[in-house]
Amino acid sequence: MRMSQMFSQTLREAPADAEIESHKLLVRSGFIRQLGAGVYSLMPLAMRTTVKIENIIREEMNAIGGQEILMPVVNPAEVWKETNRYFEVGGEMSRFKDRKGADMVLAMTHEEVVTDLVRKFVQSYKQMPMLVYHIQTKWRDDARPRAGLIRVREFTMKDSYSLDVDDEGLDKQYRAHYQAYFNIFNRCNLPSVSVLADVGMMGGSMSHEYMYITPIGEDTLLNCSECGYLANRQIALFRKPEPEDEAQKELEKIATPDSKTIADLAKFLDIPESKTAKAIFLVATITEGTEDVEKLVFAITRGDMDLNETKLANAIKSKELRPAEESEIEAVGAVPGYASPIGIKDIILVVDDLAAKSPNLVAGANDAGFHYLNTNYGRDYEDAIITDIVAADDGYSCPDCGHAMHTTRGVEIGNIFKLGTRYSSAMKANFLDQNGKAKPVIMGSYGIGSGRLLQSIAEEYRDDYGLMWPISVAPYHVHLVALRGGEEQAEKLYEELQAAGVEVLYDDRKGSPGVKFNDADLIGIPIRLTTSERSTTENSVEVKLRKEKDRHEVSYGDTIFHVKELMLKLEAEIQEKVIEMPFKA
Repeated sequence: MRMSQMFSQTLREAPADAEIESHKLLVRSGFIRQLGAGVYSLMPLAMRTTVKIENIIREEMNAIGGQEILMPVVNPAEVWKETNRYFEVGGEMSRFKDRKGADMVLAMTHEEVVTDLVRKFVQSYKQMPMLVYHIQTKWRDDARPRAGLIRVREFTMKDSYSLDVDDEGLDKQYRAHYQAYFNIFNRCNLPSVSVLADVGMMGGSMSHEYMYITPIGEDTLLNCSECGYLANRQIALFRKPEPEDEAQKELEKIATPDSKTIADLAKFLDIPESKTAKAIFLVATITEGTEDVEKLVFAITRGDMDLNETKLANAIKSKELRPAEESEIEAVGAVPGYASPIGIKDIILVVDDLAAKSPNLVAGANDAGFHYLNTNYGRDYEDAIITDIVAADDGYSCPDCGHAMHTTRGVEIGNIFKLGTRYSSAMKANFLDQNGKAKPVIMGSYGIGSGRLLQSIAEEYRDDYGLMWPISVAPYHVHLVALRGGEEQAEKLYEELQAAGVEVLYDDRKGSPGVKFNDADLIGIPIRLTTSERSTTENSVEVKLRKEKDRHEVSYGDTIFHVKELMLKLEAEIQEKVIEMPFKA
C-alpha cells in the first residue's frame, strides 16, 4: 500500500478527549476516528489488524470444532421476551418499533437468537456435541463510554455457543474454550490471566473473564500470590475475621452529635470501626413478571467494610441499583446518617453475614444525633436476607489459603459462561435423549471483542514515539521509507517484496526524513526498510526493527531473505508463548 494513496492521515496532536495513551496513539496514527460517543470508524490500518485478530480467533475456534455462522443485529423482541431479558435488561438495550409497530431490539449478545436456531434445528442427542460461532456487530447503549475502543457502544464481538446433552459435555467444551482463549491472546502477543467472574445478565452457573493486567483497567482484581487465587472484585471472596466472642449486652440509646459517618462515630465513641454497623440505602429495580418495580433496600455491613453492589444485586435479583434519595429514606421512618434497622418495616433488609454474627455493634437510632449501643441481629431486628455482601480489598485474607491478597487492575478482553439450561428451558429448545425423553439443550456462551483486543495490544506495545505492533497482528510486515535519491530503489524493492508475499506499507510521499521516520514510529510496523541516495550508491538497504534502537545495513540482494528471517524470528518469539494452561475453577 502506498501511503500517498492511503485513506487516512497521521496527526501531530491527539484530540483533547483522548484519555489514555493507546487511545491517543490510535487516533494520531490514523487507525480510528470517532463519529459519536462510543462509536468509532476503523480506518484501513485498523481494519487490517482487526482482520488478523479475527482470523486468529477463527483458527482457534475451528480447531475446537467451531462452525461459523452469522446472526442478525436487529432482533424481534419476542425472543428476548421469552427469556425475560427484554424486561430484565435496563437502558443498555436499545428498543424500537418497526414500521408495523412490532417491538425490535439491537442485539447486545445473541443467546436468544442462537437458541431460536437450536430449537428449529436440533432434535436429537445424536446431533451433539456441537459448536457454532459468529463475528458480528453488537450494540450496548453504555452510559459512560470512554478510552477509545476500551469502552464503546457499538462493537464487534466473536461469540460462540456450545450445545451438549449433559453437564459433562458442557464442561469439556468450556475447558476447550478456556485453552483456546489463551491461545488467541498469546498469538496476539497479549499477556492475559483468567479470573472467576460474576455471571451478570448472562446467567448460568460459572464464568471466567480474561483480563489484560494494566493500570488503565476498569476492573479491580483480587490476587493471592501464595496459592494463585484470582477473582474479579465483583465476586471475590475472602476469609472474614471471626467476630468477638462476647455476651450480648443491653441495648442503650446514647447521644452522638455530629456523627453521621462511620469515621466520625468511631472517633466520638473511641471505638474501632469494626464495632459499628454501616447503613446503606439503595433503590433496586426488580423485575416482577413483565413489570419493573423499584424497591427500597437497606443494606447493613460492619463499619470497617465496604458494600459490594454486585453481590447485593445478585442476592435480591436486582437489575439496577441507585443511591436512595433522603426523602425515600425518610419515607420509611429512617433518618439519614442515623438510620437503624430496628423498627423499620416494608423494606428489603439485607445484612452481611459477618455483621449478623458480630455482637454489640453500634447502629443508628433513627433519631438525629443518636445511636444505639449493643445492637444484635436476631434480638433487636430480624427478617433479613443474610449473605455475603461486602467487597474484598487489598490485604484481606485469601479464601483458599488465608494469605494476604493484593489488588490489581485489568481490562476484560474475553469471557466464557456455563449457561446450562438458562435459555433452552425458557425457549423450549429441547432434544430427544437416548430414551426418547425431551430434555433442554445444555449450552455455553463465549465472547471476545476484537476492537477492545486491538486497543489492549496497542496499550501494551507502545513507547514515547508511537505504537509497536507484534508481527502476528501488525497491519503490515514492513514499512518501506523512500528518502531523496532512493525512490527508484524503493519502487523496485516494493514490487519485489510484494511478489515474495511480504505485506508492505510504502511511504512514497514527498516529505522530509523527519516526518517520514516520525510517522513510521507512530504507526508502529515491526520492520522498517529505508532507501536513500547513499543506499542506492552502496547497493544496500537500511533495516531497523521498531522495538529496537539499532539499525543495520544489508546488501540489496539479501534484503528479502533477511526480512523473511526477521519475520520468522518475530513470529517464533510469539509462538513460544502458546502453551497449555492449567484450568482454574
